[in-house]
Order: sequence, then structure tokens, then C-alpha cells
Amino acid sequence: MTALSKAEARTDVLNRLRRAEGQIRGIQRMVEEGEDCHKIAQQFSAVRKALDSTYLRMTLCFMEQELNTCLQPDEAQKTGLDTMLKDMETMLARMG
Repeated sequence: MTALSKAEARTDVLNRLRRAEGQIRGIQRMVEEGEDCHKIAQQFSAVRKALDSTYLRMTLCFMEQELNTCLQPDEAQKTGLDTMLKDMETMLARMG
């Protein structure tokens, strides 16, 4: 996330949201067609995971923005912040 430009990060998040939107439409169709509840539950789980991952990316983006604004780091410190945020993203993703 931190290595991406703002435009790339925005595009990434929008693409993730569009995929989740498509998955939700698929779930609606499954319900309308009377699909098996277990299969529907599996799709709900996939959507939740996708949204959780996207939320994590947005939260880290917010943290990065705030840290850069408040601390106004030099280039060496920015590298350290980028590394720290990437490590946090990795650790938090493992918890989900």
C-alpha cells in the first residue's frame, strides 16, 4: 500500500469494492434462486474477507497520511514509516 501512488491506491480500492459489489449481486441471485444456504454462506464469507482486506488497506492509508502530516518526516524516516506500515499490514492480515 505505501509504495503505491495515491491514484494507484485509489484504483486498487475501487477495484476491490467493485469485485465485492459483484459478489454481493451474485449472493442476491443465489437467494432469489433458492440456492443452498451453505453455498450462500460460503459466498458471504468471501465477501466479508474481501471487505475486511479493503478496510485494512484504507485504515493503513489513513494512518500513513496522518503520520506524514503530523511528523513531516524526512526521506529516511519515510522509508522507516513505509516499512512499519507494511509490517503492520502483514501482521493484521494474518489475524483475519
